[in-house]
Amino acid sequence: MIERVAADLIVIVHFGFILFVGLGAFLTLRWKRAAWLHVPAAIWGAAIEFRHGVCPLTPLEQRLRAAAGDAGYSGSFIDHYLMPIIYPSGLDQRVQYVLGTLVLVVNLAVYGWLLSRRRHGSAKP
Repeated sequence: MIERVAADLIVIVHFGFILFVGLGAFLTLRWKRAAWLHVPAAIWGAAIEFRHGVCPLTPLEQRLRAAAGDAGYSGSFIDHYLMPIIYPSGLDQRVQYVLGTLVLVVNLAVYGWLLSRRRHGSAKP
């Protein structure tokens, strides 16, 4: 029972981290110091995706599920939980790269805008 709850909590944390990686730059519009957490998280997230790696939370969740007597799954967290939600069946690899690049461009645009405002002395809204 406790293993199942722990695995579910890891899924929630994992999903929150993914949201933070993709959209965390927007937090810096309100809290500038959020960049100190977001930039390393975004680099980690991008590296995992572009290298087709596996986040350490995925095997931890799978071990906890197995310990709880649940059936595990193969592949990554994203493949198991997010791909069916985010990407409809039949979506090709080219579009996936476009979507990944869009995430990077949005985050870089937000940070670029913040740096531009800072350089021009209009850091306060």
